[in-house]
Amino acid sequence: MLVMLLLFLALLVAAAVYVVRIYNGLVALRENVRKAWANIDVLLTQRHDELPKLVETCKRYMQYEQETLERVMQARASVFKAQGKGDVAALGVAEDQLRAGLGKLFAVAENYPDLKADNGFRHLQTRISQLEEAIADRRELYNETVNLNNIRIQTFPDLIVARQFGFKTAQLLEFTEEQKRDVDVGQLFG
Repeated sequence: MLVMLLLFLALLVAAAVYVVRIYNGLVALRENVRKAWANIDVLLTQRHDELPKLVETCKRYMQYEQETLERVMQARASVFKAQGKGDVAALGVAEDQLRAGLGKLFAVAENYPDLKADNGFRHLQTRISQLEEAIADRRELYNETVNLNNIRIQTFPDLIVARQFGFKTAQLLEFTEEQKRDVDVGQLFG
């Protein structure tokens, strides 16, 4: 009788330890998703801060391209709004609009030799290009982290613990086929 009781208690302790390990693993994955999103958020904020400087620099030279400049600023506002809400789907759409606007802006800049020669413009162009590359890298890391999180939450026996404690799947940061293409902003100035 005592042996059975001890065996039962040992099994109960082993099950509790197993559930705790699953729970801690799920917490770690959830926090890694949050951290990966925060890394993207930092880069988006940095780019968000650079865009008005770029537009102001361009305004000095591009009097006839106000519509292009306005599109970039509107897209910037959409990205900022989606970013603030943590709306991953809306961010993908807004990022697509912003990248298209920047591509158009940099292509139009070709018609303004004085603008292309401006040190401030060249610095901003380089900075934004670097931020775009960093965002792409962080997006890849974020999506990998989300994928690991979502697989774990949907895999037995982890799904039992995940459901019991309210763990949710995270949303991938996806972009259109157009946006997935490698955009070399520096090449637009070539």
